[in-house]
Amino acid sequence: MTNPVSLTLQGVCFQLPDGRALFSDLDERFDSRRTGLVGRNGVGKSVLARIMAGKLSPSAGRCLRNGPVHYLAQQTTPPPGQTVAGLAGMQPVIEALRRIEAGGTRQGDFDAVGERWDLRERLQQELAASGLPRLRHDTPAAQLSGGEAMRVALAGAFLSGADLLILDEPSNHLDREHRQALREQLQRWNGGLIVVSHDRDLLETMERIVELSALGLRSYGGGYRFYAQARTQEREQAQALLDQRKAERRREERALVDQRERLEHRLSRGARQAAEANQAPILIGRQKERSEASSGRLRVQQEHAREALSQRVREAAAQVEQDLPVVLFPPGVFAAPVCVAELDDVRLPYVSGNTGTLSLKLQRGQRLALTGPNGCGKSTLLKVMAGLLPPVSGRCERQVEAAYLDQHFSLLDPEASLLTQMLADQPKQAEGELRSRLALLGLDADRVQRPSGLLSGGERMKAALARVLYAERPVRLLLLDEPGNHLDLASLQALEAMLRQYPGTLVVVSHDEALLGNLDLTHRLEAGPEGWTMKPWPA
Repeated sequence: MTNPVSLTLQGVCFQLPDGRALFSDLDERFDSRRTGLVGRNGVGKSVLARIMAGKLSPSAGRCLRNGPVHYLAQQTTPPPGQTVAGLAGMQPVIEALRRIEAGGTRQGDFDAVGERWDLRERLQQELAASGLPRLRHDTPAAQLSGGEAMRVALAGAFLSGADLLILDEPSNHLDREHRQALREQLQRWNGGLIVVSHDRDLLETMERIVELSALGLRSYGGGYRFYAQARTQEREQAQALLDQRKAERRREERALVDQRERLEHRLSRGARQAAEANQAPILIGRQKERSEASSGRLRVQQEHAREALSQRVREAAAQVEQDLPVVLFPPGVFAAPVCVAELDDVRLPYVSGNTGTLSLKLQRGQRLALTGPNGCGKSTLLKVMAGLLPPVSGRCERQVEAAYLDQHFSLLDPEASLLTQMLADQPKQAEGELRSRLALLGLDADRVQRPSGLLSGGERMKAALARVLYAERPVRLLLLDEPGNHLDLASLQALEAMLRQYPGTLVVVSHDEALLGNLDLTHRLEAGPEGWTMKPWPA
């Protein structure tokens, strides 16, 4: 690169079709430092990433780019017929090369190739460096796993000639091995990098974190741990300032009341003395007018003083984010047998190889991480445990109530409100009690009455867990399949807090090691070349 990496936002605003401002007056400069862009779901991170990449125009303000930018959106299923070259964004150039090699003389093909006559070879080299030496430019993209597709797309980004890469949730759906490969692949990139992500391990490799919130953009040096510590300190300081402003307002309010009472006492005494002195009515009337004027001036002054005090409180409150702790009420009676579920020589459907067969006993209170590469059968195993899929052979028995939650929380009816669904689940439960419990999970009176499909990812997670944990027959075996996908950092922390309070047996499929490390797990059941292996946590 001949020019220093630079991307500058100047007063950038974006307005939604309904007229609401998604964000406004954003000012920030991005340079060669590896930067993580974080924020709550719905705050506008992906929109901002597209504006920075030039894929979307801001409603106001401007974005200045020094050098080419390559944008990589969240990966979806490749369209039918797409090849590795197409996924890497190299298909037009490679097709132009093929036509030229076949004798074509179109000027457009020569313009498309430019100086990139060795692009096929360079793509092959990049694929090999990314751990994908078996792939060719014409390999059908449909043959790739989600992790392989992302690595191919990144290989294309590295060959794009860009000075700055902008990646939107690049580790979504990747297993632990592919997440590690992604981090290593990004370490080889020597240009500018902006990563939109909730992956705390990936964010830890960044040189700074930029947070998008209702207050705008704020930059923090260091990786995720530094950012988390700084945010905690800021929240504590903001809360302390708010408490101080409220205390000042209470003191000043008392002083204003005392001032008012002293004036009224003085005016009352003057009026009494005038009456006792038998003054003329006209003099008494003038004194009354002066008293009323004094009282009016004081009232106006005090109103201004109160408004100034309240404004200081409002300004302090605007800096405080309301991240209230979630509180989960475990069922009053939660007895369970020692062995809550048993799989005896079970053959899993749709799973080949050594991970297709296993025997397993789940004990009361056991908290288990189910890990392994994509395609090894983790989700299938959860569904067999839950009774949603029958095993091909062998025996699967559950001694307790079980609930299976997939990453889309599909047990929620998107058309019905959470409150309606829970009242149907628990016809004997008082509505007020349910509302109180949901409020302690951060689901207020408005949210519990919205259609579930209109809730955010974090709110749907809380709603789904509430529905199974507050059921008439409490769930004693909770099976979760990638519960952290699509959740922002605050929602991930709420999920972790809820699951730490869950008293039953827990089985979690996740590639997010940071999430697993915060769940007070007891064991890891890991899929490998030799089959399933049970290890004490951490392992």
